[in-house]
Amino acid sequence: MLEKSELFSQEIIKKLQAWELRYPKDQKRSVILPGLHVLQDEHGGFLTTELMDKLALYLDVPAPSVYEVATFYSMYDLEKVGRHKLNVCTNVSCMLNGAKKIVSHIEDKLGIKAGETTEDGRITLRSVECQGACCGAPMLEVDKVFYENLTIEKVDQIIDSLE
Repeated sequence: MLEKSELFSQEIIKKLQAWELRYPKDQKRSVILPGLHVLQDEHGGFLTTELMDKLALYLDVPAPSVYEVATFYSMYDLEKVGRHKLNVCTNVSCMLNGAKKIVSHIEDKLGIKAGETTEDGRITLRSVECQGACCGAPMLEVDKVFYENLTIEKVDQIIDSLE
């Protein structure tokens, strides 16, 4: 059995330990969500089976418990993504307020479809379920920053500002 110090760098272990302190010692599963965020952020924006397996070992939880979380939530990516992730909410409120038009515009602007990444690896576009911003619909999440009350002009400004 591997020691915890063999699973991850000291920097990652410190971040995971900080999360562990927030929960009762007997509730290691509580650290799965933030642990996946830490690993995804430290691994170029996506998770591998190896990383998820290591997190399961680190937390001493069954690997399927980690896989269930990583595959359920749209905030986790299981394959390589662009440097920037654009998530357009296409749930009811956003759809009724023009999300479909926003997605189509971004697809045309970038020359990709939702679920794809630009050839240069700069941007990944996704259509996602509710982001909890119904009052500001339609909304777009770019690299963990929410933009609400979108217009085509606002979307163009946001995309054009990305390096």
